[in-house]
Amino acid sequence: MIVQACINGARASAFHPLLPLTIDAMVRDAAASIAAGAAELHIHPRGADGKESLAAVDDTVGAIRRVCPGTLLGVSTGAWIEGDREKTREAIRRWSVLPDYASVNLSEDDAPDVMQLVRQKGIGIEVGLASVADAERYIGLDDHERVFRVLIELDDEQDFQRACDIADGIINVLRDSQLNRPILLHGFDETVWPFVRMARERGYSTRIGLEDGKHLPDGTIANDNAALVTAAVAIFHGYSN
Repeated sequence: MIVQACINGARASAFHPLLPLTIDAMVRDAAASIAAGAAELHIHPRGADGKESLAAVDDTVGAIRRVCPGTLLGVSTGAWIEGDREKTREAIRRWSVLPDYASVNLSEDDAPDVMQLVRQKGIGIEVGLASVADAERYIGLDDHERVFRVLIELDDEQDFQRACDIADGIINVLRDSQLNRPILLHGFDETVWPFVRMARERGYSTRIGLEDGKHLPDGTIANDNAALVTAAVAIFHGYSN
């Protein structure tokens, strides 16, 4: 069970005044998040224009590794980042400063080929499941056991009970297949903290950061990513309900 820090995601700059969009800001927040108790980092590198970019992975991963040596670092491969299947593949092929793992969303058409490309680069796969259909597709893939971790993420469902039902359906598919891989469970906006607590109760890992939400458990807006991590780590250690 670990707390991963997801410090920026696809959020726009208006989401929070300290959303880290430059390499310097990501380095600062990465270091602060690790100091606050996060065990890993999940980053969406940005280009000079502030937009998500797979081409920015080398510089971003290299800079963060220099200040967070030994910390596992993951990036997204989301199809929306480049907006084109071949551009996505070519950008990944060009990576030379490799993350420890890359998240691949099974809801995306090209997910199996992206997974194969990531494996060929020697990068771990954090396979993202947002529905029972995603889970069934994933289990049906050859070599589906060859992943670093399973990520259950329900960004589109803000009703907690319905989100729980979807999560339970995904977990049942994984259990029925006798999959033996670590699970990370997280929510988004309204479901962030309920899922942090559920993850702790069920023995799963979780993540927290401005990618998923900006509010603390008491409803106030967090000062920064480190404040969010501090609150999640407190829940995982049993200091808070």
